[in-house]
Amino acid sequence: MSFNRKSDSEARPLLDDRRSSYGSADTENTTVPDVPLNKVSRSDLIWILAGLWSAVFLGALDGTIVATLLTPIGSYFNKANQASYIGTSYLLSVCCFTPLYGRLSDILGRRGAMLLGLFFFGTGTLLCGLANSMETLIAARAIAGMGGGGVMTVSSVAVTDLIPLKQRGLYQGMCNILFGLGAGLGGPLGGWLNDAFGWRSAFILQMPVLAFSVILVIMKVKIKLPFDVQNQSTSAKLKRIDFFGSFTLVGTVGCLLLGFSLKSTEELSWSHPLIWGLFLVSAVFGVAFVLVEHYWSPYPIMPLRLITQRTPLAVSLSNFFGSVAAFSMLYNIPLYFSAVRLNSSTQSGLHLLPHSVALSTGSVFAGWIMRRTGKLYTLTLCSAGSAILASALVCLWGDGTSNFHLWFDIVPQGFGMASLITSTLIAMIAGVVKEDMAVATGITYLFRTTGQVLGVSLSGAILQAVLVNKLRARIHGPNAAEIIENIRHSVNIIPSLDADLRHAAVSSYQDALQVVFICQLAMNVLTFICCFAIQENPLPGTHEEQEEQYRNNASRNGTSVEGQ
Repeated sequence: MSFNRKSDSEARPLLDDRRSSYGSADTENTTVPDVPLNKVSRSDLIWILAGLWSAVFLGALDGTIVATLLTPIGSYFNKANQASYIGTSYLLSVCCFTPLYGRLSDILGRRGAMLLGLFFFGTGTLLCGLANSMETLIAARAIAGMGGGGVMTVSSVAVTDLIPLKQRGLYQGMCNILFGLGAGLGGPLGGWLNDAFGWRSAFILQMPVLAFSVILVIMKVKIKLPFDVQNQSTSAKLKRIDFFGSFTLVGTVGCLLLGFSLKSTEELSWSHPLIWGLFLVSAVFGVAFVLVEHYWSPYPIMPLRLITQRTPLAVSLSNFFGSVAAFSMLYNIPLYFSAVRLNSSTQSGLHLLPHSVALSTGSVFAGWIMRRTGKLYTLTLCSAGSAILASALVCLWGDGTSNFHLWFDIVPQGFGMASLITSTLIAMIAGVVKEDMAVATGITYLFRTTGQVLGVSLSGAILQAVLVNKLRARIHGPNAAEIIENIRHSVNIIPSLDADLRHAAVSSYQDALQVVFICQLAMNVLTFICCFAIQENPLPGTHEEQEEQYRNNASRNGTSVEGQ
């Protein structure tokens, strides 16, 4: 496809023939309004990115700070058995509310949606610092999650408005470096703050960074929406919000993930009434969501015609399967070194350091390649293949595996997955019309975060199921049941066991983790297969070329944006 400048007479019919999601849902011949180009000076761009990315940095920092504080918080409230719900409530909330921000950013504007996300995230974080019970803290983390996912989504949408797609991947890579830096600093910073000032300080001291982000967003983020949206009254904008679709989507995703999470954390059987009841309610909400989006909502939160298009569907599924594999590996590699190699927690965690470096470099590399070549299809397939290589190498780990392999076999997973999520995000944006860009970005983050939660919970359920069978086959005697339960719940006791029991425990964990690693390989293969369906679209190098491509996408797809 060429980006040669076309005359007005050549370009205008594309505009006149296309119906817009920003126009009236009842008008058959609504034309697409002129969309202002959002060009900003270099200095303004730097301040805008500072405001957006400081919030992204804070979100990453917050996640690992809280993970570090789970034990001291559980001990403080004397409810260590409920500590895992602090993380679960946040992740569930993020998954449920992330896709809503794509459409909200089209209705409230990028600044309005970003401020809404920061409000929920800041309110929840402040309440965490003031919480007087474990239950209040869990609820506060859920409130923070309502904004946490939105901050990521809206910042990505806003950067896409400002940066041509050919350069967009490089900026995404820089954002991912900042995200990785926040995640890396969160652990040691959280531990130091807890030791020096108490765990509450880790939440309270996030407020100045949040205030900095809010001020910059208010002052600098002035991205223009189509003129008919900008000129609408507040009541008209509120009528565009898909309340029924939002409610049914939250119910679908929330009940599904809660069922898997409870299955893993509470070790309930699949036949337990609570588990299958949640899955049943999720299915009912899912059917209601499809009906609402197809027949009821004039401005659907997730247009069904979009998710059934070739590239958006392929990108969504590849992000889902890839995230399942990535987060399963992220959580189970340290367990391997703790339970099988009997390393300390510190040593086990250090094995993720090369993986963390690969995450940052992979994203920047993908951005550099797309900027240099203007292509992403081959890059995407190679990235997915890199993840397959890593998971295959990990499956081969055994007693004779060298230290080099134990340290660096997971590097292709981090590098490939970082590159994949960067290139597929650009593929999604490049393959839709402008009016769908924000919603498509939200859908991408929905599938990605859902995969992350399921990667942790499903791998945990598989691990425990295999582990129990192996332990029961190897450990016998009057106290066998108690010993098995102790081994399942704490790997720290394994080094102190008698030689025979220690060998049984290590072998059982190795067998169980082998099954998990094979499942990770299968997920990465599915990711690779999904990537084949992604279409190669040119990556515009200027705002004018990008506007032309959006018009070409609409003409090629025959898009009727408002309908289903």
